[in-house]
Amino acid sequence: MFPPYHQNFDLMDELSQQKVPFFFMVDFLMENVEVFQENEINKNSLLIDFQNFKNIKEVEAGNQEIDLKVFSESEGNYRKGFDFVKENLRLGNSYLTNYTVKSEIEINLTLKEIFYRSRAKYKVWYKDQFVFFSPETFVEIIGDQIYTHPMKGTIDASIENAAEILKNDVKEKAEHYTVVDLLRNDLSMVADDVQLDEFQRIDFIKTQQKNLYAMSSKISGKLKPAFQNKIGSIMKTLLPAGSILGAPKPKTLEIILEAENYERGFYTGVCGWFDGENLDSCVMIRFIEKENGKLFFKSGGGITHLSKFADEYKEMKNKIYVPIH
Repeated sequence: MFPPYHQNFDLMDELSQQKVPFFFMVDFLMENVEVFQENEINKNSLLIDFQNFKNIKEVEAGNQEIDLKVFSESEGNYRKGFDFVKENLRLGNSYLTNYTVKSEIEINLTLKEIFYRSRAKYKVWYKDQFVFFSPETFVEIIGDQIYTHPMKGTIDASIENAAEILKNDVKEKAEHYTVVDLLRNDLSMVADDVQLDEFQRIDFIKTQQKNLYAMSSKISGKLKPAFQNKIGSIMKTLLPAGSILGAPKPKTLEIILEAENYERGFYTGVCGWFDGENLDSCVMIRFIEKENGKLFFKSGGGITHLSKFADEYKEMKNKIYVPIH
């Protein structure tokens, strides 16, 4: 289904069995797997700011006004991929497809300045190639328990009763149910006693341009003996992340690769920090990448048979923001 295994998954298994701390990044197609032990992180132009790990010192963030210009993917180009996805949904080849595009942006900050000034649950800057500020946890491992937190569904927080509208919107609800079901099935490949602990939690995301509500759920299980202390094997089994791919995974990946006219690269991949005992990882979304001197913001959303073009195009644009406030 996906590219053959990468040897660094084995390295991740070895390090986690030896309880050696490390940071890892896996791109969307699992073709590039980067692993950095703690003493290697600073040598590799890598800045990390996670909840439980950071390799940065507090620096003066600066206070100049942010000037962000967005040149969104045109409606015509977006519609080509959208219509292809909808046709495959109609044919029953997929029942949820996460369709994304890249939009050129201009901003009066460097990628490193964006990293330092933005606020997010997970932030990474890498070799001045990309920066991301993700709100979405992928999996956490604490002892022999594994948790995942699929995030699906966003809405402009300024809309009256926005949180209730989001929770009760037929399309958003169906999409969220699908992702929760997919992640519950995925987790059951590596864990027993899988259960849904929290459903349709609403989180507030503050940005300079527009505040958003996002909908998440929490699923947990007990790691099977074959996967305990094997971070690489767990990632190899669970990736690509269901929330940014869709279902069923194999056919939906084929649809995405044909619908999207660019390569995602590390966008929608996964990265994480293993501290020698426990793991915290995130989905690499809210992602700005430098290509040939220009900056591109990669964004998208889940498409179902209930999706309307105008709503999905708007959601894709809503997700183009920098959380500096």
